[in-house]
Amino acid sequence: MQDGTGVTEPISGAVPGARTLRGVNQTFIMCKPDAVERGLVGEIISRIERKGFRIVRMDLRTPDRALAEAHYEEHREKPFFGELVDFLTRGPVVAMIVEGPDDQTFSIMRTLIGKTRVEDAQPGSIRGDFATTTNENLVHGSDGAESAAREIALWFPA
Repeated sequence: MQDGTGVTEPISGAVPGARTLRGVNQTFIMCKPDAVERGLVGEIISRIERKGFRIVRMDLRTPDRALAEAHYEEHREKPFFGELVDFLTRGPVVAMIVEGPDDQTFSIMRTLIGKTRVEDAQPGSIRGDFATTTNENLVHGSDGAESAAREIALWFPA
């Protein structure tokens, strides 16, 4: 509901004084092992929060092989699958459920993260500013509602 100034009223349970959108989507975001190793988790989280997104769950863990294989299931038949799994299981990751605006959560987060290939990642994006190789590109973000639901259920089972 608009408050007369064109600003949407806060959602129940929101931080007092903060303005948030009524409709939200949840997405899965992960700081990969290279981000943890390089001490970039704080920077990544800061960028997410400064953009106006809200982290609603977070977990630091080292994924086991079964979780990593399930996460990368769509790549199972590709020649780099084993490399992806080895990378994800080599050290701790920070798994997060992030809330954003209903109609643009995924596109905004994907822009904030940057293109997968490091040479295509725009300056100002996380990957554009910090990634040095495509194989170790710091952060994962769901590409849509279906993958977000699958990834959230996988990493944060009920």
